[in-house]
Amino acid sequence: MAKGFYISKNMGLAGLLIGAVAVVIIIALAAVYDKEKTKNQNKPVDGVAMLTTASPTTSSTLSTPKDPWEHYRLPDSLSPVSYNITLWPRLVVNASTGLYIFTGQSAVVFQCKKDTDLIVIHCNKLNLTLLNGHHARLTGLDGATAPTVKTSWLQVKTEYLVIQLNGKLTAGKSYRLSTDFQGELADDLKGFYRSEYTEDGGKKVVATSQMQATFARKAFPCFDEPAMKAVFHITLIHQRGTVALSNGRDVETVNSTIDGTEVTMTRFEPTKRMSTYLLAFIVSDFDHITGSIENNNVRIWARRKAIAEGHGNYALNVTGPMLKFFQRYYNASYPLSKSDQIALPDFNAGAMENWGLITYRETALLYDPAISSVGNKERVLTVVAHELAHMWFGNLVTLRWWNDLWLNEGFASYVEYLGADYAEPTWNIKEQTILNDVHKVFAVDALASSHPLSRKEEEVNQPDEISEMFNTISYSKGAAVLRMLSEFLTEPVFARGLSSYLNEFAFNNTVYSDLWDHLQKVRMSLPHTVHDIMNRWILQMGFPVVTIDTATGHITQKHFLLDPDSVVDRPSPYNYTWLVPIKWMKGGVERDPAWWVLANLNVSGYYRVNYDMDNWERLLNQLTTDHTVIPLINRAQIVDDAFNLARAKVINTTLALRTTRYLSQERDYIPWESALRNLNYYILMFDRGQAYGVLQVGSHYNMIYHSFTVAKDLSSYNQINAISFACRMGVERCRVLTSDWFREWMLNPDHNPIHPNLKTTVYCNAIAAGGVAEWDFAWQMFKNATVATEAAKLRSSLACTKVPWLLNRYLDYSLDPAKIRKQDCTSTINYIAGNVVGMPLAWDFIRARYGGGSFSFSNLINGVTRRFSTEFELKQLKQFKEDNARVGFGSGTLALEQAIERTTANIKWVAENQEHVMKWLANECT
Repeated sequence: MAKGFYISKNMGLAGLLIGAVAVVIIIALAAVYDKEKTKNQNKPVDGVAMLTTASPTTSSTLSTPKDPWEHYRLPDSLSPVSYNITLWPRLVVNASTGLYIFTGQSAVVFQCKKDTDLIVIHCNKLNLTLLNGHHARLTGLDGATAPTVKTSWLQVKTEYLVIQLNGKLTAGKSYRLSTDFQGELADDLKGFYRSEYTEDGGKKVVATSQMQATFARKAFPCFDEPAMKAVFHITLIHQRGTVALSNGRDVETVNSTIDGTEVTMTRFEPTKRMSTYLLAFIVSDFDHITGSIENNNVRIWARRKAIAEGHGNYALNVTGPMLKFFQRYYNASYPLSKSDQIALPDFNAGAMENWGLITYRETALLYDPAISSVGNKERVLTVVAHELAHMWFGNLVTLRWWNDLWLNEGFASYVEYLGADYAEPTWNIKEQTILNDVHKVFAVDALASSHPLSRKEEEVNQPDEISEMFNTISYSKGAAVLRMLSEFLTEPVFARGLSSYLNEFAFNNTVYSDLWDHLQKVRMSLPHTVHDIMNRWILQMGFPVVTIDTATGHITQKHFLLDPDSVVDRPSPYNYTWLVPIKWMKGGVERDPAWWVLANLNVSGYYRVNYDMDNWERLLNQLTTDHTVIPLINRAQIVDDAFNLARAKVINTTLALRTTRYLSQERDYIPWESALRNLNYYILMFDRGQAYGVLQVGSHYNMIYHSFTVAKDLSSYNQINAISFACRMGVERCRVLTSDWFREWMLNPDHNPIHPNLKTTVYCNAIAAGGVAEWDFAWQMFKNATVATEAAKLRSSLACTKVPWLLNRYLDYSLDPAKIRKQDCTSTINYIAGNVVGMPLAWDFIRARYGGGSFSFSNLINGVTRRFSTEFELKQLKQFKEDNARVGFGSGTLALEQAIERTTANIKWVAENQEHVMKWLANECT
């Protein structure tokens, strides 16, 4: 391996291009490769460059409220040690209130860190029973004398129970605070809530929970911050015949009678020291299947019918291997005595990594090989891997505050591919991270309204601000930069540093820089510290485009913005320069006219690459001549880089379109998916105007359809893409084929002839080509569906109809929980907005009903405005922002700003490129 070295910003490569054996060294970061790195035929060469760096800037101190209970962060005077919690959810409606309720008792033992006469503890939407005239009872422990309660109240805005004492608590002493309370077991998918489903003709109710990020306080009074770890002693009282689950193993189950009601009491082993957001309580009549790993039970729970039909088998089969993989990868044993995973009919997130009791949507855990597609199977695999990765990273060691959520979620989003690849080694699933994370987040991080991975703690305080952190930047950019870090350190070195980090901070909290410290301890010889390298990627937003001129050897980097005219007003401590790791390969020799340079080998770095025009031409020639010489992932990246560089006016649009010419020879999914996603942008911009007719030129897209469906060596994903894209572009053969299949099903509803992998495509296109009869049939099949993945396919496809009144009716259905589950409301509206006919209907629907910020609003505004590309739509967006400024947009505030920015960029792009695109396509298709 070549050693690393520095090159300056303006230093040329000309000297390196001269000689018998010359190489091209691009801007780089990692220097000396560890001996553990495997050699290959096209050796990547690594060098180092440090570009101009600005001095870090300081920000002014934010003003803070006066009284402790007006702050959204807890005072540092108290620290919880343990909780003793008993909860009793009622699975029938309360006769006096007409509500589903739960009752509970909680006793939290805490240590006083600083003398104080004030107790501030989180409590939200709980009715507290008065104890001796107050909301809680305080007891001193180990000889400590507890002051009496002076007054207590609920601070609704900041979600606190505030207790003012007549005397002071003493630093170093321990106390116990006891509360009795009642709460609603609502269907709001937050805290301790209820889920309902129908089985064997009857309605059944599940009491379940979702505590992340700030909802544990809705289940019991608690110090609801991730750094406030404690041990939890949990007891659940539940209806006879049901089963209770929590984070630990059940250690005692006894039948009892309370106030004339026959119940079962289940007590669980004390948890490890853990954060409140990882707690889980569930009462249901679910069944399970069991496996084991090193004497620990592994169980998959779900509705009894789903378990009986084997829908949990695949998840169970891959859980064992993945747990073994992560134990080896982390060099740390699984920290708990059991691993439960449960599929819930109603669950807002995809899954939640509750320690020892992971909760999932049914579509993310259950797989029916007779009905579900290969995509459904892959989703189960990757989501299970993601959640199991958290059992160590996030749960055993937890970030101190939500401003560093990116490290928790970004890490799991990266290593999920490692765990999934171990369980299914023939799938080559690690390549999917380029499509699912890197390309996905590039689109968001190229906006001037993006934000750094890590924010300052004072910028993330309120629940809405915390919710806003659960976004593509945290998950996908976090995964991309950590993958980059692992690549240049090499995976064995990265894993050793990770193991050191986990073992030192087990059962405690950290900040992101603690991981850098441990990676630094086990690093190879690097020209910069891990801190110097990585802080540039996480403390400033965005990413660079690296421009390489192979004729002169000049190399530059620049902050990449999708709209180059946009104004970046967020200050950067590094003046938007990065230390950029580059692996490269070359084709031919320097005197060969076909000689070319390809940077960012296997897209190991988080940046885009631009070349001089001659090198672009040589790369395009290589793709046309023998595309297999260029690595698979880089073929996808060449296409994606070119299209986005063109959108940013770095290269011309014609050059980007030319990257698709070779695709008639391409048989791999990832490059095709990259191309289709970029062409989809053109469709979104043009499908309401005259340019769309050119896009639909039959001969060009018939060629695509034919090349996919005739070839015998294509993956099922490619077949799905081919049929879907051909139908979308109006290929008559496709419309007839999908309509015939769907009609055959309509004639015999008990026998669905459509292959599981093609169901979404066939359903959608048949409904789009049909009318009321097709829609009503699909709606009936949706209502009858007992497998969640089948219901999900039908639900998305119902939005494909071109009949406006059906779409308006479907929008109304989305707000009726009896028709569309609350967890599916947002995605249903977005499906309708994805339909060119449905988009204005969905936009009007949202504006007419908007009443305040919500967790789902960011997803709604992103989905509904994807097509916006006119001055009128921009005006509407700005007016919507102005009209609702008083109400606010909660966690969707940033999403609204990004929608305005994207719309502005779309307007410019259409004006500048529509004619060029039409002309090129017309020439290509004749």
